[in-house]
Amino acid sequence: MRVWVASMARYRLVSRHVKAIRRFTVRTVLPEPLQPLEELVLNLRWSWHPETLELFQSVDPELWEKTRHDPMRLLGEVSAERLDALTGDRRFLRALGDAVEDLREYVTAPRWYQGLSDVPAAIAYFSPEYGIASALPQYSGGLGILAGDHLKTASDLGVPIIGVGLLYRHGYFSQSLSAEGWQQEHYPPIDPDGLPLTLLREQDGTTVRVSVGLPDGDRLNAQVWVASVGRVPLLLLDSNVEENSPASRDVTDRLYGGGTDHRLLQEMLLGIGGVRAIRQFCRVTGHAAPEVFHTNEGHAGFLGLERIREYIDEQGLTFDEALEAARGGTVFTTHTPVPAGIDRFPRELIKKYFGTDNEASSVSSERILALGAETYDEGDPDVFNMAVMGMRLAQRVNGVSVLHGAVSREMFGGLWPGFDTDEVPIGSITNGVHAETWVAPEMVDLARRQLTGAVEEGEGWDAVARVPEPEIWRIRRTLRERLVFDARRRLRESWRQRGASDAELTWIDDVLDPDVLTFGFARRVPSYKRLTLMLRDPERLKSILLDPERPVQIIIAGKAHPADEGGKRLIQDIVRFTDDPAVRHRIVFLPDYDMALGQSLVQGCDVWMNNPLRPLEACGTSGMKAALNGGLNLSIRDGWWDEWFDGNNGWAIPSADRAADPDRRDDVEANALYELIEDHVRALFYDRATNGLPRRWLEMVKHTLTTLGPKVLAGRMLRDYVRDLYAPAAASGRLLAADEHVAAKALAAWKLRVAKLWPGVTVEHVESSGAAQSPQLGGTLTVRATVELGGLEPSDVAVEVVYGRVGETDTLVDPSYVELTQVENIEGGRLRYAGEVTLDRAGAFGYSVRVVPKHELFASRAEMGVVALPPAPTGMTNGDLR
Repeated sequence: MRVWVASMARYRLVSRHVKAIRRFTVRTVLPEPLQPLEELVLNLRWSWHPETLELFQSVDPELWEKTRHDPMRLLGEVSAERLDALTGDRRFLRALGDAVEDLREYVTAPRWYQGLSDVPAAIAYFSPEYGIASALPQYSGGLGILAGDHLKTASDLGVPIIGVGLLYRHGYFSQSLSAEGWQQEHYPPIDPDGLPLTLLREQDGTTVRVSVGLPDGDRLNAQVWVASVGRVPLLLLDSNVEENSPASRDVTDRLYGGGTDHRLLQEMLLGIGGVRAIRQFCRVTGHAAPEVFHTNEGHAGFLGLERIREYIDEQGLTFDEALEAARGGTVFTTHTPVPAGIDRFPRELIKKYFGTDNEASSVSSERILALGAETYDEGDPDVFNMAVMGMRLAQRVNGVSVLHGAVSREMFGGLWPGFDTDEVPIGSITNGVHAETWVAPEMVDLARRQLTGAVEEGEGWDAVARVPEPEIWRIRRTLRERLVFDARRRLRESWRQRGASDAELTWIDDVLDPDVLTFGFARRVPSYKRLTLMLRDPERLKSILLDPERPVQIIIAGKAHPADEGGKRLIQDIVRFTDDPAVRHRIVFLPDYDMALGQSLVQGCDVWMNNPLRPLEACGTSGMKAALNGGLNLSIRDGWWDEWFDGNNGWAIPSADRAADPDRRDDVEANALYELIEDHVRALFYDRATNGLPRRWLEMVKHTLTTLGPKVLAGRMLRDYVRDLYAPAAASGRLLAADEHVAAKALAAWKLRVAKLWPGVTVEHVESSGAAQSPQLGGTLTVRATVELGGLEPSDVAVEVVYGRVGETDTLVDPSYVELTQVENIEGGRLRYAGEVTLDRAGAFGYSVRVVPKHELFASRAEMGVVALPPAPTGMTNGDLR
């Protein structure tokens, strides 16, 4: 619009741009023969199905690249002339028909899960973010990517999961760099009508709504968008509806944005609103109701409160009965090994939003506050801890790698006082990755030709040994070259955003080399991931990069949280180094790390580098993706790499985690990183046979594929979840719900009685016999204990001898347990127990006796978190047992 403006007796022409007050997408009306394209577009299976992607590309190859492989945008921008031409293209129509038929068979045919028995009819899976595809930007990092892989794999295996999340109108931020290399954030608006989503509607077409109660009688309302992830529905709640106040409409504005109140409202909508959305979805569609509820991190923990409210308001249970009924069918997965990664809210804020006249009015705020109370040493009495609540509301809890499980047991052990750390009921299922999403098509094709069942079933990886090495090397070179070209394109875009002209950017044409050893390093940028450890000795890094005989190149990406000034400084430090004309052809930082860039990196790099502060990496799956593409790992032994590094599938950076001085630790580990690259990694890569192949390098690649291939797949991960968590949780839930919840009622009453009488439970006396003056390995020790049960029945408890090797302070190390048998009643209501212990280990040996609650519906002896021990250490009367 042009407006004439009078100024100083002269007129000048001023351009003004009117901004839209609302943005929306007008969908293309497809000609009738092409209408099946919409069915393909609206099911996100296309994001991991090469044949469907090829079909979309054939619609308009140039536009496909311009729209960054987003089929919704493609169909929105393709010309009418091209659509008319396609209606007469018999080859295209045949391919379209085949793709639609294949999709329909995929979403309906029985798969692995349908061959199982005694498994849940459905599982509800809650996560605050999902990384399904770049075209659906609802993720920030590893938690969301893992959630996306979980849903895709559930679809492939036929696991009946219903995903639940929030629809963020601005997603997570887009990242660019200033001229000085400082991270800048942008929040481009997202129009749901331009995404592969459909609104959940009633049969008459009206939009389904869910709402959550707020103080003073207000309601937070939301509509429900449904994304089809193969055969898995993903429900995304959206608060941008007319009924809400402006502030409430903004609850789902952006991922991990806003202040404390805003974050709490997001988590209330996710947990409470999410359960209500599931109920509506199942009612409208006839989908089976979930028997298991899986909380992916504490953000969705309020779903447990909603289920308790349902049992109270709809089934007439008491709070304690409802708690037991809900716990049995709930799984909680923790993803963080650092307290800073846990959401904690002021207790007064929880009081404001729960109880009385607002949400969960039938549940007292005091009972709710108790669920999230940090009732352990060093806990803060003024905060409400979402992870603590999640663990108290779930009978089954797991970390995401073996090491992370151990770290979590230590971190949350205070919730189960008196129990050995190894007994804390937090297990682990190591994460996996969805191969079809992250593995390059060339590698997938190679696997399907030569490794039957490797991708789909995780079997047959031993056949890697028979794959010709020239074939692997050819594919690796192709993928490296593709990464180099993608990096140049992205680097040029970044420099233009920083203000450079095309004339200043001719040097980018020579950035990176498809034949040079290429390292990838990409992740979120909190301080513990140590983005800049590689810069510890800048001159040494330069010499590594610029070695004339054995050069190295590094491609780096990562985002810092918008509020993390320290993380932004780390990015600026790395960008300043990469801007140096002396090295910028060998090391680059690419902004706006997303799924598309992640795919390019893990497919094209030769080495995936990871150097967190051990043990602060919960799992870390990027290195798994690189391994499946024929890359090798160079990493601190943390997360999954601690578990599966075998000395021949990559390199382990030694960890100086015992160093008291953080700077000293960084110096030691950076030096080890440099040495590994200089003396081992690049030496192996550039050691070529007469045919030009790096034979020893390719042997490591083959070994990596053979040993890691079946382990790192998400199919292995999800099978573990089904067998170890979902099926047992469903069985517990059914037992507790049977006959109008008679077992849940009985269990709640039993726990109340045990808790009330437990202070009277004591171990009065312990003695042993049977070990000679010089006990020998293989001998036996008879242990007797006198116990006062304080009014409990013998069937309520287990009296156990705890035995094993002892440390210098008489602490039992890796103890074993044997339940003692009641042998007689003693006057005064006391009981005597006895049993035998086999002396199965040499060296310093010791034992103690304890009493723990025992119930057939327990998943762990530590479930109630109470234990009775002798008043002082006993049982060392025989000295060392050797």
